[in-house]
Amino acid sequence: MVKMQVGVIGGGVCDNKTEMIAEEIGRELALRGVTLICGGLGGVMEASARGAKRQGGTTIGILPGNSREDANRYIDFQIVTNMGHARNAIIAASSDVLIAVGGEYGTLSEIAIALKMGKTVVVIESKWGIEGTIKATDPQEAVDFALNAIP
Repeated sequence: MVKMQVGVIGGGVCDNKTEMIAEEIGRELALRGVTLICGGLGGVMEASARGAKRQGGTTIGILPGNSREDANRYIDFQIVTNMGHARNAIIAASSDVLIAVGGEYGTLSEIAIALKMGKTVVVIESKWGIEGTIKATDPQEAVDFALNAIP
């Protein structure tokens, strides 16, 4: 059986509230035995990976550059792409479902790519109302929505 992979996407820089939400999502995913995929850098990516690692979860970072050392310290497996923002397509394609926590235009591109691929995207703390996404009000609900969307 293939283990579920959930992408957690969001800004490389975020405020404390967003960081706490991302970390809780990472913890909840790990508690449920799900592998976390993210962009491997800071902000939401680091917070969600930290949450997963503190619960014994597995994390994968899809890095934009050409060095594994660019990954935050909570990433178990570093995938180097040397593709910049184009790596967003790899994150979307490798995830069974995605959870977007806040974010800016990079996150918006990941959401659009994922929706175009037919993936479910759950959003929390989003400043955009994007047709086709599922809006969650707290980390638990975001993970519930995400995991219930996986066939």
